[in-house]
Amino acid sequence: MIFWIVTIALALAVAGLLVMALLRRQTGAEPPAAYDLRVYRDQLREVDRDLARGVIDAADAERVRAEVSRRILAADAQLQAQMAEGGKAGPGGLTLAGVLVALLVGGTVLLYRDLGVPGYDDLPRALRIEQADYLRRTRPDQAAAEAEMPAPGATAPADPQYAELMDKLRTTVAERPDDLQGHVLLAQNEAALGNFAAAWRAQDEVIRIRGEAAAASDYADLGEMLVLAAGGYVSPEAEGALSQALARDRRNPVARYYWGLMMSQTGRPDVAFGIWEALLRDSPADAPWRAPIEERMPEMARLAGVTWQPQPPAPAAALPSAPASGPSQADIDAAAELTPEERMDMVRGMVDGLQSRLDSDGGPVEDWARLIAALGVLGETGRAEAARQRAEEVFAGDAQARNMIAAAAAQAGLSQ
Repeated sequence: MIFWIVTIALALAVAGLLVMALLRRQTGAEPPAAYDLRVYRDQLREVDRDLARGVIDAADAERVRAEVSRRILAADAQLQAQMAEGGKAGPGGLTLAGVLVALLVGGTVLLYRDLGVPGYDDLPRALRIEQADYLRRTRPDQAAAEAEMPAPGATAPADPQYAELMDKLRTTVAERPDDLQGHVLLAQNEAALGNFAAAWRAQDEVIRIRGEAAAASDYADLGEMLVLAAGGYVSPEAEGALSQALARDRRNPVARYYWGLMMSQTGRPDVAFGIWEALLRDSPADAPWRAPIEERMPEMARLAGVTWQPQPPAPAAALPSAPASGPSQADIDAAAELTPEERMDMVRGMVDGLQSRLDSDGGPVEDWARLIAALGVLGETGRAEAARQRAEEVFAGDAQARNMIAAAAAQAGLSQ
């Protein structure tokens, strides 16, 4: 309440000064009657000089004095009336003064309600940083974030055979806790189904098994799965995974994107702006993180107190692409420990799922190249050729992508 009293008092004081200046009589302007008085007094002095020189006689001098004195009295009365009128404000001046006071006081209150935060102390930069650090240290963990999520909405495989293969894969991995390739397959396919909670747990096992050999991309994938499982929230566990990714490769784009997201969520839009601005400069036009960053950059810039100008994308080869979903040659070889029938069924199910996704939603050239190579390994050269033709249509204007497609076709044994 004291704040509002002081604010309104200051606004009234400023308004009062302006109103006083507006209504003050203009002292530099002389009333007409004052000029007349000077003229009449000069005339009286002139009569006395004429009388002394003998130009007029005493009777004429007395008559002229009487007439001039009468005029002096009339002019003096007129001067007093003009001075009294000059000290009063007309209706127009009073109205303008009232509008000025209302604008200053009312505008001050409304502007502060829009831009300020009544009841809060001043927040200097050091205090804001301290509060952001506290928020970051005390934010909910992954378990709490997942508990707040609605019931899992993982997409069931459209192909009943694929669903059966996934059940077999889960059972096999549970029986073989140290099966690296099994956990890799499980993490990728659980993520493809939208079951991110199961995906990050499988990916965590991948990192455990790989130990010191775990790469930055392994940790970045884990961080991304943790974030997606929490509905876009970057938990302390996700932060730990992203930190490990950046320690191994400070340019990893996935880790940089989610690190910036974490900073925006913990009260450091200035840091988030810097991270994302640099990432945009390094990223090609088709990078999947460009759209969400560009959508949020104006708000980050406003909160950070800076001006943002969209930057042109980097060349396509500036950064490695985000990890692509779907089976690779390593994924196909990963099922070596299964029976031949199980292995082929699993591989065919994943290849069919990848092709279905690419046909309906499209995807990066890396996914098309993997599909072509996988179909070649399976001996389905007809489907591989069809996939190559489709990929060449999609990436007709991208020479680098067409080279990758040609390499995958050669690996699949297709003629050029």
